[in-house]
Amino acid sequence: MPRWVLPLIILTVIVALVEIYSFQAFKTVSKNKLIRYSFLLISIAVYINFFITIFTYSRSDGQTPQFQMAMGLLLTVSIPKLVLVFVLFGEDVYRWILKLISAISSTERQPLAGRRKFISQLALGLAAIPFASFIYGIIQGKYNYKVLKYQLSFKDLPDAFDGYTITQISDIHSGSFTNKEKIQYGVDLINQQKSDVLLFTGDIVNNKADEMDDWIDVFDKLEAKQGKYSILGNHDYGDYMDWKNPQEKIDNFQAVKEIHQKIGFDLLLDEHRYLEKDGQKIALLGVENWGKGFNQAGDLQKAAAGVRKEDFKILMTHDPSHWEYKVKQDDFNYQLTLSGHTHGLQMGIEIPGFFRWSPSKYVYKQWAGLYQEFDRYINVNRGFGYHAFPGRVGIWPEITVIELKKA
Repeated sequence: MPRWVLPLIILTVIVALVEIYSFQAFKTVSKNKLIRYSFLLISIAVYINFFITIFTYSRSDGQTPQFQMAMGLLLTVSIPKLVLVFVLFGEDVYRWILKLISAISSTERQPLAGRRKFISQLALGLAAIPFASFIYGIIQGKYNYKVLKYQLSFKDLPDAFDGYTITQISDIHSGSFTNKEKIQYGVDLINQQKSDVLLFTGDIVNNKADEMDDWIDVFDKLEAKQGKYSILGNHDYGDYMDWKNPQEKIDNFQAVKEIHQKIGFDLLLDEHRYLEKDGQKIALLGVENWGKGFNQAGDLQKAAAGVRKEDFKILMTHDPSHWEYKVKQDDFNYQLTLSGHTHGLQMGIEIPGFFRWSPSKYVYKQWAGLYQEFDRYINVNRGFGYHAFPGRVGIWPEITVIELKKA
């Protein structure tokens, strides 16, 4: 038996159970057959659309907006059903426990009239929350740009850089974009920050350089007083699709690097630059992608060649796992690191100053926002664009503004 058959059977059984529970909830609440069976038909249509997309999808096409939308629709109808199942299965467990107690004690317990209907109504009400959130996330949430501002103080910051401002963006993923007006709004919002320097921390495309063709005239309008600098992300290497031959992949990678020049960015490939102000300077370093367990192309020592240990340093590295495993305890002392990559998984719950959660936290120790260890900082930008899921739920696209202060 092929290796994939058993997982497929298990998945089919799970999906069937979820659909049965969900249908029972609608059946209990509504006697209208049109409502019940419309719900069922919509679910079937989403599954069919997803599997048709999967089976006709070719890795040589890269990740298309059509693939992303199929994934988005699947998540939109599936995750609310998991809420339904959680509530209704919990109710079933409760009833089974009551029956067991009744059997042991020989006491008959009558179920409360209408209890199942009430629980079904409650489950549907709770399931409506993620359903509405995913709909909003696909239509508008992915354009709900947030400007997050931080002020960081350093004792060893040169006096001339007291009040120096940095705007960081990350993870553009231009191959996912469909609405030029909304993207232009995001670019305008970046320019409104009027920062001294603009830093982009990787993933300008999903896979292919030509994904950026329709967006160069938008992103070349980005402005910063003292320059724009960038690095590569894991998606910029073309590793997530099939190429006709090795040379095609090499040519694409070269074209991706040339995009940065076309939109006015100085691409740092294991290199550094000095930012100068009033005769003083700080070092800006940029490495190629370094990820825990994959694509460890970045060479920190090469990027730092010629930089002095006592220099104030800002490091751009796409994947925050690089900071966790290599950078934060490096005795060369990288005072501030800027990363992206995680997107905060594009879904989660954030209540500023109170609560923050995303499944991304189970993969990355530093998954979104500002972190400090060993008197060093990392900011993990949630990303400007989106990938795989064509929306954002609770984890909004981010423009980071960091003001450096002399402690």
